[in-house]
Amino acid sequence: MALTSVKCPFCGSDNVVKNGKNATGKQTYLCKNKECLQSGFIEDYTYKACDPKVKEKIYVMTVNGNGTRAISRILDISKDTVTAAIKKKSRK
Repeated sequence: MALTSVKCPFCGSDNVVKNGKNATGKQTYLCKNKECLQSGFIEDYTYKACDPKVKEKIYVMTVNGNGTRAISRILDISKDTVTAAIKKKSRK
């Protein structure tokens, strides 16, 4: 059995511990880094739109002038999900 190192997708820290399973049966992890803004995460997401990397791509593509429909086609997610992510980011 090969062990894989899990890194926090938010801060990149190796200081990660297992934190049970979610409702869909996926393993959840907890980042123990004090400077990390997010604490819990999943290594492989069931839905693409929940992945922090996809959300970051949405923000970058929006800043570059792509529309919500174009972003949804490129990333293969719903246009309503793209709109919600942009609205959520603008509130912060």
